Amino acid sequence: MNQAHLHLLVNHLPIMGSLFSAVLLGAGLLQRNDSLTKAGLVAVLAAGLLCLPAQLTGEGAAAIVQELPRVSRALIQTHAGAAELGFWVLETAAALALFGLLLRKNASPRAVLVAWAALAVATAGFGLLARAGYLGGLIRHTEIREGFGTPDEL
Repeated sequence: MNQAHLHLLVNHLPIMGSLFSAVLLGAGLLQRNDSLTKAGLVAVLAAGLLCLPAQLTGEGAAAIVQELPRVSRALIQTHAGAAELGFWVLETAAALALFGLLLRKNASPRAVLVAWAALAVATAGFGLLARAGYLGGLIRHTEIREGFGTPDEL
């Protein structure tokens, strides 16, 4: 198994994890349910951790894939840039979630405000990572590219 295999195995985890965690955290905050809110914060933190393997295997996957026929280096670079932005946004959400959990432990009234901030950033992270996933799919799934089958598609 090489870096490209590993990247393909783990790259969906932060996308789906950020979506799941945002929904869970949002439900907890909207229902003012402490258990759900805490679970949502833990899930945001987990999604941030799940993003690390995808980010760490990206360069190795790019090195392998760029040598394949009909692969666009421009698409790889666009995907990598989008993935890095999504990574840092989700890591920020994870840091906020950790901070929110610490504030909750100390019964700080600011814990709810930090949880809302974590929700907003996790939601943004999901959107950015979903876009990065779409751009990554364009690299080898030529059938979803605009202009598929034309000479100028690369």
